[in-house]
Amino acid sequence: MPGQILIVDDEQDLVTTLEYNLERDGFRTRSALTGKDALSRVAESIPDLVLLDLMLPDMAGTEVCRQLKSRPETKNVPVVMLTAKGEEIDRVVGFEVGADDYVTKPFSVRELILRIKAVLRRHSPVVEGGEQDLVFGDLRVDPSAHQVWFSGQEIVLTALEFKLLNTLLSRKGRVQSRKQLLDDVWGIQADVTTRTVDTHVKRLRQKLGDAGEFIETLRGVGYRFRPLAE
Repeated sequence: MPGQILIVDDEQDLVTTLEYNLERDGFRTRSALTGKDALSRVAESIPDLVLLDLMLPDMAGTEVCRQLKSRPETKNVPVVMLTAKGEEIDRVVGFEVGADDYVTKPFSVRELILRIKAVLRRHSPVVEGGEQDLVFGDLRVDPSAHQVWFSGQEIVLTALEFKLLNTLLSRKGRVQSRKQLLDDVWGIQADVTTRTVDTHVKRLRQKLGDAGEFIETLRGVGYRFRPLAE
């Protein structure tokens, strides 16, 4: 699993600490102190994951993330946000522009590495065989290619949104609690709240359009993918 990590943060001491610990864990690292520098480094060589500080001296980390996710060649590169901000609105904004995870400073370096590995696992392609398409009415999901179509139109999802949809659809008719979704979709629970599940379900419904109605909310329990297509 170890690959190349681009660390984008203007705190040089933190960058040095992250480089040391990530490389000791088998990762290769590069670093950038500004958003402009980060985009230039990505253009030179696309990393396997970007650790991105929200507060950069020249532009917001959310803008760097937005640009990465809007480009065909980098839209699938996972982004983990690093920030001293911890309010709900900051998390929502980060996820709105496509961030795959969100870690609030100060954090445990060991926990951060576990979070990185969990995100990379979610982005790992299926190597053997390939899974059969999931079809539900006009909705079709290709697990191997990480692609989704509704009424013949492709819907672009982040890796985490795709895994959330795939999990719900493959278990259609069965209620999934928020805790269960955190375990199965996010991979680890630390610093990820049940509100995060609600935020991602809301975004997923919006992207699916009319197909979003297939995802039902059971108050006080969790979510369920409708058992029958109409």
